[in-house]
Amino acid sequence: MAISKVIIVGSGPAGLVLALLLAKQGINVVILEAAENLDENPRATHYSFPATYELERAGVLQEVISEGFLPDGVSWRDIDGLALASISTKHLSTEKKIVCLPLNHLTRILMEHLAKQPTAEVKWSHKVLPTIGQDQSSAWVMVETPNGTVKISADYVVGCDGANSQIRKSLFGDSEFPGRTWDEQIVATNVYYNMTPYNWGDSSFIVDKEHWFMLAKIQKDGLLRVTYGDIPGLTREEYIARQPMKFKSFLPGQPNPDQYKIVGISPYKVHQRCAKSFREGRFLLVADAAHLCNPFGGLGLTGGLVDAGNLFDCLNGIHQGLANDDILSRYDVVRREMYNNIIDPVSSDNIRRLWQDPAVAEKEDKFLEMCRMADADPNISRKMQEGLNSIMHDFRKEYNFGLPYSSSMEQKQDFLPSTAKIAVTAGDA
Repeated sequence: MAISKVIIVGSGPAGLVLALLLAKQGINVVILEAAENLDENPRATHYSFPATYELERAGVLQEVISEGFLPDGVSWRDIDGLALASISTKHLSTEKKIVCLPLNHLTRILMEHLAKQPTAEVKWSHKVLPTIGQDQSSAWVMVETPNGTVKISADYVVGCDGANSQIRKSLFGDSEFPGRTWDEQIVATNVYYNMTPYNWGDSSFIVDKEHWFMLAKIQKDGLLRVTYGDIPGLTREEYIARQPMKFKSFLPGQPNPDQYKIVGISPYKVHQRCAKSFREGRFLLVADAAHLCNPFGGLGLTGGLVDAGNLFDCLNGIHQGLANDDILSRYDVVRREMYNNIIDPVSSDNIRRLWQDPAVAEKEDKFLEMCRMADADPNISRKMQEGLNSIMHDFRKEYNFGLPYSSSMEQKQDFLPSTAKIAVTAGDA
């Protein structure tokens, strides 16, 4: 049965990718966004192959590559900059390499493409309220608009409205988001600082019990993302006041504030959480509305974009008459399995790895040992870096009647990695 309309709540990257994919199939899409415009905070930055695959399907990947760049790899170092292990992207084909572009640039590109789709509409300053509902033929939300409260209905409603998702809260309750919050405090900064003398490459994780952090180039002009841990329990103002002391403690060269330029700083807590279901009838959850993980390794953004692509295939299969409604229950099962079996444990290992004694980590950490093996063997390097592809799933192979198509994605892999053998991107802190 053809789908007449889909409501997408939230204008983040996953929602915009899903909207663009659906609109290109002639499905009417309405995006409801509480804010007045796009979020201009840089936020996430790195896109590994499972994410770039979806960006390519949406028709925006070449622009993302043009505006961004392809990082040369990632290393793990001690506080003095000594490399404990590294992994290079030089053995990957171009289409499998990580792409780096701050998220606010990606969402702008997506919006420009959406504006060209006659079946897509974005409604700004439209805040979805707690009251929602559904019946056998439609789902609806109550929305606070500049002109008053209105009811908006569609065949399906997709919550892409982030960690504080109103759709998830309305479905399961305000406090029902199973998982945990890390005790550790994270502070993300965007900063210009000359790293050329230190030859660290594009991305580094620093392993240290006290001064653990990530440093990655995120723009062509040299802008860096430096995300570090700090003591918990302080106010935002106190974390900002501590930033010069922290930088002097751990950045190479021990710079004073006049030697770098901070252009953004954001203290925040990180979580590992997964909704108990990504589907309740005609309501569906995607990306941060469905699951959360810490930023080290880039699995939050990547997992969210794969959610969007998977849900598109399910909805498009229904729209084309190639699948029935049950495929949405499969979406729920598959995506939660991917989170519980891969995204949660791998991302958790990524952050814990940074808290070790670096001397012990160099000798005992099996992941770092694998990275050193990969550095010496191109075949191991490729397999390790392609391990994250295991979070992908092709729902078109579950259509009732089959669908002839050509695809660059090879679903069957001869290397199915354990979580200890999945390489990571620099992160999306």
